[in-house]
Amino acid sequence: MTEIRDRSDASGPPTDGVVAGPEELARRLDAAGYLADDGLATAAFLALRMRRPLFIEGEAGVGKTSLAHALSAALSAPLIRLQCYEGVDAAQALYDWDFPRQLLHLRAAEAAGVSDVDRLEHELYDRRFLVARPLLRALEEVPCVLLIDEIDRADDEFEAFLLEVLSDFTISIPEVGTVRAETPPTVVVTSNRTREVHDALKRRCLYHWLDHPTFEREIAVITRRLPEVSERLASDVARVVERMRSADLLKPPGLAESIDWAAALAALGARELDADLASRTLGAVLKYQEDTERIRAEIGEMVVETAG
Repeated sequence: MTEIRDRSDASGPPTDGVVAGPEELARRLDAAGYLADDGLATAAFLALRMRRPLFIEGEAGVGKTSLAHALSAALSAPLIRLQCYEGVDAAQALYDWDFPRQLLHLRAAEAAGVSDVDRLEHELYDRRFLVARPLLRALEEVPCVLLIDEIDRADDEFEAFLLEVLSDFTISIPEVGTVRAETPPTVVVTSNRTREVHDALKRRCLYHWLDHPTFEREIAVITRRLPEVSERLASDVARVVERMRSADLLKPPGLAESIDWAAALAALGARELDADLASRTLGAVLKYQEDTERIRAEIGEMVVETAG
């Protein structure tokens, strides 16, 4: 087997875009539109410095995926995303062969009178017919940020396979050779905790639980993302959403839903929140009918308390 890419010098300097520390990384993320608190900025910086994947768990909508996008911008590195789902397998994550192109090449060779079977077989499994999926691309396109999104949706077999890849950042392709990353990509693994991810994968990573933002940070994020939203409206939305999160809903709203709700209210010309407008726009912040009915019965009281 031929090694086609040997970039395993792990003794060189970390490829962290010369980020000096957590404070500088937080400033870079801020410039990319992502407000990270001290804990998250420190975890992300250590993942860069130690070349370890960053495993982030938290409720849906708290900004886990957005962090990877912001890191990509902060480090001026391309983002490669592997979206996990039930049934995803190694072929969909690593590589596949372009069978239509291989078939066209075979027909063209036959038309040209090529009869050397060994030569044809060798040509059919040439690198040009290899379709790189996210994991292979991440090993070849360093530096980059690899986002492995919602790992909790994949099955145990894929999780075990992923652990093997993240251990040495090497992929063996029987027909071609071994692909090894020059330096490990910056890896962000996210989970909504719909199931427990195995300890073996977590041990390979640095871990951070990303919670809903504080009231002040939520206001800051809304006004940063939506400059057209008034400070009063952002404050009203953040306070009512905070109440909703303590109401034992089927799906408490995350930061993403807060932003959507503020955008919907601003699109209707609102400068502050009132009960009627809040009731009519609950579909922007709540995604289950049971939650909507429950909050609609209480939204007037919530808005009054917010105004008070």
